[in-house]
Amino acid sequence: MIRIDAMWLSAEPVDMRAGPERLLARVVQVFGVAHAHHGYLFANARGTRVKLLMHDGFGLWCASRRLNSGRFVWPVAGGVAPSWTLTQAQFDALMLGLPWQRLHELSAITRA
Repeated sequence: MIRIDAMWLSAEPVDMRAGPERLLARVVQVFGVAHAHHGYLFANARGTRVKLLMHDGFGLWCASRRLNSGRFVWPVAGGVAPSWTLTQAQFDALMLGLPWQRLHELSAITRA
């Protein structure tokens, strides 16, 4: 299938009508460069849709996901970091609508 070595998330919302070329321009603007085998995630302003842009070394792949109800857990734009790198577990949690930023806290049960 498609190899993804690193996953990046952009905090700034993007217009979901954007195609691969426009998203690639946004990747270069936000991240500086589009690396091969890296995935770049963008969300709309309401947090109900995401787009993944991936450069496989030969061309671009673009995938989207829309939630029928609820929202993706997305960081607030304008914070300290305009982008984050995600682990596979964080990406999986994000796609399910789980609090991906707190996975390390939720991985162990402690006594209060």
